[in-house]
Amino acid sequence: MEDLNNTGTNMHRLTMLNRRTCSITGVEDVLAFDEHEILLETEQGMLMIKGEDMHVNRLTLDKGEVDIDGKIDAFTYSDVSGAGSPKGESLFARLFR
Repeated sequence: MEDLNNTGTNMHRLTMLNRRTCSITGVEDVLAFDEHEILLETEQGMLMIKGEDMHVNRLTLDKGEVDIDGKIDAFTYSDVSGAGSPKGESLFARLFR
């Protein structure tokens, strides 16, 4: 049976509780993570999460969902597009300019 509510894209939603747990939907890829920084590609652009003792508890890329635990200090979004960037420059070089 076809799901009529699914439009083919996941909505991007970020829900945080007490700066300790976070659930994110609309995640397309996890590019890098360690206990101090997590870099996600979402439907709304690149999302960098900074904190301490962070752990990815649940990762379901089929549904575009990620759950994170730890002390969360900052969320930073950036729109990374190919327009205006030097040819051959990596995604990380553009993101961390």
